[in-house]
Amino acid sequence: NNSVKNIKGFIGYKAGMMSACVKDKTPDSMTKEKRIVIPVTILECPTMKIFSVRFYKNGKVVKDVLAENLDKEIRKKIKVPKVKKTKIDDVKDYDDVKVIFYSQVKKTGLKKTPDLSEIDLKGNAEEKIKWVKENLNKEISVLDVFEKGQLVDLRGLTKGKGLQGPVKRFGITLKAHKSEKGVRRPGSLGPWHPARVTFRAPQSGQLGMFTRVIYNNKIINMGKGNFHGIKNFGDVKTDYIVVRGSIQGPAKRQLIITSPLRETKKQKKKDFEFIELR
Repeated sequence: NNSVKNIKGFIGYKAGMMSACVKDKTPDSMTKEKRIVIPVTILECPTMKIFSVRFYKNGKVVKDVLAENLDKEIRKKIKVPKVKKTKIDDVKDYDDVKVIFYSQVKKTGLKKTPDLSEIDLKGNAEEKIKWVKENLNKEISVLDVFEKGQLVDLRGLTKGKGLQGPVKRFGITLKAHKSEKGVRRPGSLGPWHPARVTFRAPQSGQLGMFTRVIYNNKIINMGKGNFHGIKNFGDVKTDYIVVRGSIQGPAKRQLIITSPLRETKKQKKKDFEFIELR
């Protein structure tokens, strides 16, 4: 189904890390044609369905049309607005369309409340509407959206670390061991005048739970669930993708996997033939 490739992103859940044994096929690589072991992260990606369609005019939302026949559970789990039955064809004045998808996360056994995300489609407004009508009540699989070997960006929250001091939070140097009033704190909070502490003075506070994007991660492998007993996660029961390298957030964190925003030649030319996970 080539039309599914029109989606620019997908909702996934971080399961955990493993080592992948691969054959390096990268041209001019020092380990070309050799078996190497690389770190990978497994992301479970249950199927998604359309929740609603958003119509935009001059960058503002003009209409939100709910999909009909939503899963029964979704009405129990999230507040679905009681809107007047507007059909997609009724909306006339718009210049862009985006879609709100929800993940069918109950299939994974992680939790029951689906995650919603507004994801754009490729093409102009007419092509987007055509795509929406074709896929309204279909389950969309990550295996149809991305392909093995392509680059993806990953957006999501990092691990929350709570209140941390300035040494861990900003990497300031520890003071000499004979310092007065503490070693793990700044020597000065600022000058006498201006007589206030600026926000640039390194002080303790919240660390982690930051929104971050990791660019250009290669998909090493994809498939249907067959992993058991991943630490802090459990079993992967639905579709999954295996991405090279590490990804922000703890196990079970929801992430948005998107088409690459700015591919680099260095990452794009890398080519690995998947052999096994360890």
